[in-house]
Amino acid sequence: MPKVSITRIAHVYYRYRDLDKAHSFLLDFGLIEVDRRQDRIYYRGYGTEPFVFCAEKANEDEFAGAAFAVDSFEDLELAASLCSGSKIRDLDAPGGGKIVSLQDPTNKFPFHFIHGQSHTSYDTNKEDRGTQPFNYPATKNRDAGTFQRFEKGPAIVHKLGHFGICTTNFEETFKFFTENFNFVPSDLIDDETGRDVATFLHLDRGKEMVDHHCFFFYEGPKPHVRHSSFEVHDFDTQALGHDWLTEQGHQICWGVGRHLLGSQIFDYWYDSAKFIMEHYIDGDVVNSDTPVAKSKLGKDGLSVWGPDVPLDFLT
Repeated sequence: MPKVSITRIAHVYYRYRDLDKAHSFLLDFGLIEVDRRQDRIYYRGYGTEPFVFCAEKANEDEFAGAAFAVDSFEDLELAASLCSGSKIRDLDAPGGGKIVSLQDPTNKFPFHFIHGQSHTSYDTNKEDRGTQPFNYPATKNRDAGTFQRFEKGPAIVHKLGHFGICTTNFEETFKFFTENFNFVPSDLIDDETGRDVATFLHLDRGKEMVDHHCFFFYEGPKPHVRHSSFEVHDFDTQALGHDWLTEQGHQICWGVGRHLLGSQIFDYWYDSAKFIMEHYIDGDVVNSDTPVAKSKLGKDGLSVWGPDVPLDFLT
């Protein structure tokens, strides 16, 4: 059976009762406002995506899905055929293009697929912090008189890297996404009985290097979004952003630390509605030559170093 060929993860949608409070956090988090349309605010990073986050005014705080770009209009039509009633429509958002929305069959999570969206220019002015090379004990990479100097402020986001959900049926969710889309597991995590209960999925782009995961899910009693994760430039940028969010009075969730699976240095924060948002750097890349890794479920597999994982992060 043909699969929908996804190119990349593009953006996420969240709905907020208090859009002003959400907007304040998102700016402090390092997102850049790019457009407002009715009750929606669009934010970009300094990469080439026209937007990576859409915040919408609503009656309830709600995750409204992630969007993936596909290779062709035919892929968009194939995605539409997977869910009865799904129709291709114009994407009324920065970059334009076409979009189709559907729900996964297990928990009715919204997923969106886009094509024909125009890219924006890469904003090098937002990337200029921390670009000097590092000096090591035996190797000095900076020229004499070249200094590391930084200014306090938000950790400006580069791109959306991944998001994750809790599903009530791992096997059914895994089958739907791996049989209908070019998602491939980088890691499979099983429980004490040997049954797979969590996975990190990357996009099968052949020999092309791709992020270790752009989508993950695990099994639990109540479906919900786990977090959305955004890449920043380097560790100095991440640490400056951590201090900035602390000084602005925002609530830390977990970090800073180094993950085991995927290897990212992570920093998790609660936004104004208690959704979890992550800054990360230094993630692994994989391709079709990378074997699927297997591991056991447990908190020891979550981090190599950093603070103890909080209990509410595991729910």
